[in-house]
Amino acid sequence: MEEAVLEEIRTMKPRSKKIGYLLAGTALAAACVVLVAYGGEPPAWLLTSGKGAAPETAEKQAPVRREILDFHMTDLDKGRIRYTDGTSSVTEDGGAHWTAPTPGLPDAAASDTNGPSASLTDGKKLTAIAYQTKDYPVKQSQFVTDRVGWALVSAGTELSSPLLVTTDGGQTWHAEVTPAVKDAMQEEKQRQQRISRETALYASPEQAKKAMDTAWTLLPDTASPGDVVLVRHDQPGEVAWQGKTYELRPFEAGYFTYLPVPMKTKPGSYPIGDQTLKIKDKKFETQHLKVSKQMESMRQDTKRIEADQKKIDAARSKSEPMFLFSDPFIQPIEGILTTPYGHTRYVNGKFASSHTAIDLAAKEGTPIKAANDGIVALADNFYLTGNTIYIDHGMNLFSQYAHLSKLQVKTGDRVKRGDIIGLVGSTGFSTGPHLHFTFWAHNVPVNPNLFFNATPFQWLKQEPQSR
Repeated sequence: MEEAVLEEIRTMKPRSKKIGYLLAGTALAAACVVLVAYGGEPPAWLLTSGKGAAPETAEKQAPVRREILDFHMTDLDKGRIRYTDGTSSVTEDGGAHWTAPTPGLPDAAASDTNGPSASLTDGKKLTAIAYQTKDYPVKQSQFVTDRVGWALVSAGTELSSPLLVTTDGGQTWHAEVTPAVKDAMQEEKQRQQRISRETALYASPEQAKKAMDTAWTLLPDTASPGDVVLVRHDQPGEVAWQGKTYELRPFEAGYFTYLPVPMKTKPGSYPIGDQTLKIKDKKFETQHLKVSKQMESMRQDTKRIEADQKKIDAARSKSEPMFLFSDPFIQPIEGILTTPYGHTRYVNGKFASSHTAIDLAAKEGTPIKAANDGIVALADNFYLTGNTIYIDHGMNLFSQYAHLSKLQVKTGDRVKRGDIIGLVGSTGFSTGPHLHFTFWAHNVPVNPNLFFNATPFQWLKQEPQSR
């Protein structure tokens, strides 16, 4: 049919040809409609856009997955994969996305690799792992932290990716970086930052590792009556000690509390978590003081003394839930030691108390420095201790400065180590200008000599020597 129509058009005059082409096109279109309506197909030549037959549609082929040769992660974000065909991919989001390296930029991961067995943590090289109830041989593994690691497995094409990731030390593995995996990695980044900050507080990285690699750490693990021990645990909880319970408070990568050793603590070995605290016997010297009858009578005004003590106890019962210092403690003044810590004191021949502080004699008006960073918990005048300052150093540790001639800070002030907080004096129950200085841990007086030129985090270095 179409050949006859075209032949007739070729024999027409130009004007008639135009009309003929129009009529022919209409007729052909109508014919196609009829053919399609009755199950036919329009002629192939009508479907072509040019000369010749229409090209056949190319059959879609599934992309060929490249085989991974090895991988290397430089941290929790950045890494590199090398393929057997010589190409590579990089990631900057922990493996959530892999892209071709940017031309001209150095490949940080490629320049820091130790080969297929690279591992940044000890004891984490794997031979096989379980994923969705099936075991897979491990070709290469690498842990960047003790929790986050990657493993390249021999899995053929049954896994979406042969590079699996764990965020719990290898207990569970994931073939994709899901939102839950991303959250776990973010938490791990924050944990590593806390570990880094805590590490800086110890005497050395080796001491930090020793303290943080165990569930329980005692700093130190040997003490004497009047001392104080810093306890570190890797979990929240409480510590029972000498009839009291102390809460472990979170700080950086661990949980901490001070354990004050009362003066009456008996020598022996005491279990603290999975550790043992050894308390050694210690003998304290005796001191005899002679004072006027007027001064001696001051100690008999129990109502005023008790009222002061309630105010002091209230101030020492509220402490910041963190360590407020990072540098070693300093001695507040350079004075003459007139009464060491722990001396048994007799006043006018009668037993008075154990002197749970050190007395440093100095000229009246000598500037007194804050022993370390903290917040002034109390600055006031009291009946027995005169002008007195208590500084909160966090975690229920306070330093005390007594008998001052002048207070130069007020309650609530923040102070830095070395700030001048007052002047030496002889106010209250005092026989001459001096500084009465001590520390209180959980409202129990403890030996200040342990703190000088150190922090509690550095007590693991060696057993503190009491003076």
